[in-house]
Amino acid sequence: MTDPRATVVVITHNRRDELLRTLGHLAELPEKPPVIVVDNASADGTPDAVAKKHPQVRLLRPGRNFGAIGRNLAVREVRTPYVAFCDDDSWWSPGALSGAADLLDRYPSLATVTARILVEPGSTDDPITEELRNSPVPAPRWLPGPALGSFLAAATVLRTEAFRAAGGFHPRLWLGGEEELLAADLAANGWWLTYADHLTIHHQPSPARDATLRRAHGIRNTLWFTWLRRPARPALRRTVHLARTVPRDTVSLRAFAEAAAALPWVLRERRVLPADVEARMRLLEDAQRQSKARRYVG
Repeated sequence: MTDPRATVVVITHNRRDELLRTLGHLAELPEKPPVIVVDNASADGTPDAVAKKHPQVRLLRPGRNFGAIGRNLAVREVRTPYVAFCDDDSWWSPGALSGAADLLDRYPSLATVTARILVEPGSTDDPITEELRNSPVPAPRWLPGPALGSFLAAATVLRTEAFRAAGGFHPRLWLGGEEELLAADLAANGWWLTYADHLTIHHQPSPARDATLRRAHGIRNTLWFTWLRRPARPALRRTVHLARTVPRDTVSLRAFAEAAAALPWVLRERRVLPADVEARMRLLEDAQRQSKARRYVG
C-alpha cells in the first residue's frame, strides 16, 4: 500500500525521545512516505540519534532554531504534490495520508485537509475536534467536509503548490498560532480548507514545552495577523477584545509591547483580506469566543 503522494515534514527542538517515537510510528505506515526532519538547533543529541536510528529520514540542520519556519525550509525539498505536517510528539494513523491525498486529488480547489486529533494515551478526542466538526464557515456544496477558516499544522495535509504560492509561514511569527495568517492567505488565493473526521492523527503532548513563551507568541501573533489582514474596524474590535480577555500579567504585557513595536513593518506589509474571506473570519471569531478548546492567546 505504498503511496508516493505525500511527504511528511517534522520540526523538532530538544525532544529526542519523542521524535524517535514519532519516527518509529511513521516508519510503520503502510504508505511509506518520505520523511523530512528539520532539527531546530537541538542540544540533546537529536540529530545524531535520528541519523543513527532512522537513516532513511532526510535530516536538515539549519544551525539555529527557526521555529515553524523550519517547515518552509523542508517544503523547499519536497518533491511530492502534497505535504503532511506533524510535530515531534504526534504521528499519523495508517491510511490517513492516503485518505487525505485522495481528497486533494478529487477536489482541485482544496488546499488543506485537517484530521481528527486523538490525544494519547487513551485516544480521546482533542477538545478542538468538536470545533472543527461544527465549523461555522459556509461550505460550497462540493466540499467533502466542514469548511475551515484555519488549520492546525500538526494535523494537516496541504497541497504543496498552494503552500509555496502563499509564501508558507510568515518568517516573523516563529511559533504559536502561526497557521492563522497562512490559512487566510490561502483562502484569499481562492483555496478551500476542510476537516476530515475519518482521518486521524495521534498527539501525545510532550512535557518539554515552554507554555509561557508559547502564550506570549500566541498573543503577539494573533495581534500581528489581525493588523496585517483585517479591516480597520474588525481589527480594532479584536484588539480591544484581546486586551480585555487575556490574563493580566507580564506575559500578556510583553506580548502586546512586542506586537506594538513591530507596527512599522506590519503597516508596510498590511494587505486587507477580500470581503468574502473577511466574512468567514467574523464567523470564526464569534465561534471561538464560545469555544473551550485550547488557545495560545488564553
